[in-house]
Amino acid sequence: MKKYTLSNGLRIVVEYIPTVRSVSFGIWVKTGSRNETPENNGISHFIEHMLFKGTENRTSKDIADLFDGIGGNVNAFTSKEYTCYFAKVLDEHLPLAVDALSDMFFHSKLDPEELAKEKNVILEEISMYEDTPDDKVHDEASRAAFGDHPLAYSILGIKDRLSAMDSNTLLGYMKDAYTLENTVISVAGNVEEQGLLALLEKHFRGFTNSKPSSSIVSPPTFHGDYLFYKKKTEQNHLCISFPGCSITDSHLYAMILLNNALGGGMSSRLFQEIREKRGLAYSVYSYHTSYADTGLFTLYAGTAPKQTKEVLDLTMEQLNELSVKGLGEDELHRGKEQLKGSLILSLESTSSRMNRLGKNELMLGQHYTLDELLKRIDSVQMADVVEVTKRMLSVPFSVAMVGSNDKAAAQLGRNQFVSSSV
Repeated sequence: MKKYTLSNGLRIVVEYIPTVRSVSFGIWVKTGSRNETPENNGISHFIEHMLFKGTENRTSKDIADLFDGIGGNVNAFTSKEYTCYFAKVLDEHLPLAVDALSDMFFHSKLDPEELAKEKNVILEEISMYEDTPDDKVHDEASRAAFGDHPLAYSILGIKDRLSAMDSNTLLGYMKDAYTLENTVISVAGNVEEQGLLALLEKHFRGFTNSKPSSSIVSPPTFHGDYLFYKKKTEQNHLCISFPGCSITDSHLYAMILLNNALGGGMSSRLFQEIREKRGLAYSVYSYHTSYADTGLFTLYAGTAPKQTKEVLDLTMEQLNELSVKGLGEDELHRGKEQLKGSLILSLESTSSRMNRLGKNELMLGQHYTLDELLKRIDSVQMADVVEVTKRMLSVPFSVAMVGSNDKAAAQLGRNQFVSSSV
């Protein structure tokens, strides 16, 4: 991996991979739903959509035709803390991809007619999301954990807020958030670096919007609340959440290993106890999400209303066993091997390497080699896992549920592990 800076100060991170014939190219902007307000919630995602709706030089169909015509992929995504516009193409077509994405980034028209149509597309996307309870419950879980903090905001936004947005609203937000300081370009694949830098200089040297963002980011407080979203469903969808680790936390890998053991795979405790042994759920798992200054550890299960209490009881039993006995040495060893394997396999595509480069530069400002990451995983000791377990269980957990009846979930004692953790 090499890092460069263009003449205007724009950061570039590049990984040369001579054994492939593809290149993945991404433009990363450090803004997402966390940087929004109640009044403009959803604007980051709205802008992401609008940058595909035509520029001063291309229509939206021109953009689609260009990438389809070269067998490439172009897309974007918005998270709570960043937005990424990216393309994956054959190495010989990189100049076309850079030309198109830079055109979208700098010269999107944000045409009012297209804006009105895309606004309706997003409203339909929100409606689709509302009709998908196993997605909806994770938004509710963020709200139960973080209350009214921006980290709990929906990435898609709120319908009435989106309806009020116009081109000037989007342009004003972009002027504040789409700055040199907030932007990184990441490239991974079969590239000749000096030629790449000349190409990027050509297309991005005119980027001069440089100023500190007015967005104030403050760390959240973990609330440990209970939220029930009543909806007629065949299953109850439940999330139980605990405080996690930030992306800079020295115990991050210990938390990830704990997650793997509890619900991160088919051999995990929750999967084996709830699905394999008793057949009470099709989907049951846990995951850990890291943010700049905090993290969230979440357990999820979807099950029939009549089975909800049994699933919750089994989940509490597993958490109680964890709080009293901790992990076994075999679980820790297996978790390390699982994590190392998934890490190495995840880096076998140019897309995943480009994502890793961009996110690390944007959020951390530093990069670790694969060997350094493997060493960090191997260095995790049982005492580290004990420490994150204590931290996780030191406060009442939060509960979110989407379903028809919340009787079992409402009766959970959310502080039951506070004084009994290992």
